[in-house]
Amino acid sequence: MTILVGFTPTPAGRAAVDFAIEEAQVRATKLLVVNAGIGEQREEAGVAAGKQMDQVRFTLENSGVDFELVQHLRGNDAAEELLALEDEHPEISMIVIGSRKRSPVGKLFMGSTGQRVILGSSVPVVAVKAP
Repeated sequence: MTILVGFTPTPAGRAAVDFAIEEAQVRATKLLVVNAGIGEQREEAGVAAGKQMDQVRFTLENSGVDFELVQHLRGNDAAEELLALEDEHPEISMIVIGSRKRSPVGKLFMGSTGQRVILGSSVPVVAVKAP
């Protein structure tokens, strides 16, 4: 069993990682933590910089859980990437994502990554809000 975590360098993204660490400890399972984006822009929203990836790696290393941390910038947006990874890894038993409140207009123009993951996934999806 593996828990797939969508990480973004935001309070909600860090809350998702923290929740997933707790779940992995309780379930004695591995984490696959991914930061993803299309990769066409130098500073793309949601894509973590090197220092931010180092910080989450430090948190994961100190948690004692078995993990893999990856960053994919291969043309997929975050929702597409998470769903593709779920298809590629049949051992994934849960997806954990960060969530934040958005206005109806924001959802209309920007879409909702969380909603796309929830509706497209064949495993349970946990949406975690930042404290």
